Amino acid sequence: MNRRLLILTAGFGEGHNAAARALAQTCDEREGEGAAVVADPFAEAHPASNTFLRWAYLGAINRLPWAWRALYGWMDRSRLLPRLLGRLPGDTQSMIRLLERHRPLAVVSTFPGHNFTLREIGRRGGAVPPRFTVVTDSISLNSLWWTGDSAAWFVPNEDSAAVLRTAGVDRGRIDVTGFPVPPVFARLGGTVAPPALSGGNRPRILVMIHSGRRGAEGTARLLLRELGWDLTFAVGRDEGLRRRLTALAADRTGVTVLGWTREIPRLLLTHHVVVSKAGGATTQEALAAGCPMIVSQIVPGQEEGNYELLRRHGIGTLATEPTALVAALREAFARDGEGWAQWRAGVAGLRRPHAAAEILDRVEARVRGEQDVVGAAR
Repeated sequence: MNRRLLILTAGFGEGHNAAARALAQTCDEREGEGAAVVADPFAEAHPASNTFLRWAYLGAINRLPWAWRALYGWMDRSRLLPRLLGRLPGDTQSMIRLLERHRPLAVVSTFPGHNFTLREIGRRGGAVPPRFTVVTDSISLNSLWWTGDSAAWFVPNEDSAAVLRTAGVDRGRIDVTGFPVPPVFARLGGTVAPPALSGGNRPRILVMIHSGRRGAEGTARLLLRELGWDLTFAVGRDEGLRRRLTALAADRTGVTVLGWTREIPRLLLTHHVVVSKAGGATTQEALAAGCPMIVSQIVPGQEEGNYELLRRHGIGTLATEPTALVAALREAFARDGEGWAQWRAGVAGLRRPHAAAEILDRVEARVRGEQDVVGAAR
């Protein structure tokens, strides 16, 4: 079956997968189901080692952040790694099979490592359609994002575009589109919002607990003492933590404890603040929803830039300790939410809920342009 898009991702950070899913969903809504396919060539080529490496990655970012910082820095500087990424036999064969199976009009990668494999296939005379890169990090970009080459780079904000320009990437191939989020953000964005912080309405705080769960219960205890706030805890698939937090909140009104849910977009759109680690997907979805963010954890390397983006634009703050978090929230909602209103105003310049559609438009335009050039040459 011919696909309009082959979207490549990898399981090292949820931002890559979230961006890929949002692009595929938007493409399918436009062109019909199956117009885009999402694939992880690493997982297909090396299922066992890929699972182990994902486990090691999560362990490093949560328990050994200093080790991950060192490894991230080495990846940024290494001249050996790009050569290895493009020449691993299993990855190359997996990629060739994907291209032959789906015969896409274009390839879009949300993970930079795949560009090296595609480039090597092209160098060997293989047929590679136009390839594009969706950058899922902000500001603290690893050099792998641009050294693998691409027909164009779609970046989440002007701050990140400046990094690519400084690195020498052709300005004509850098498009500031925003980070692709699911279409529901655009559909609901004009119809739902948090209540005004006046007339007795209570602030709504969304607390998203990710893979690093140490201290989650202590933080919840402190937040639950603040009786003037409505709280929503989203704990993912950790059923044990969901039960414990539910028990802690048993005697407190205005509290919701959720396990895994598809309602994150609506929650971000209807809460005043989200408390979360500075993951690429969560940060960008919060911005798309217009929801200021208090960062509770930063993974060294890629997530440092996500927090820096918020800091530069005056959106939220950093609070890695429970007492600092409570203090930040108190200050934000003091004086009828004066601090929160400033955060909310800062979000406006970065809010791009239509980013996925814009990326698809630009991919189509660039592919059409290449086809026109080929046709004229003939």
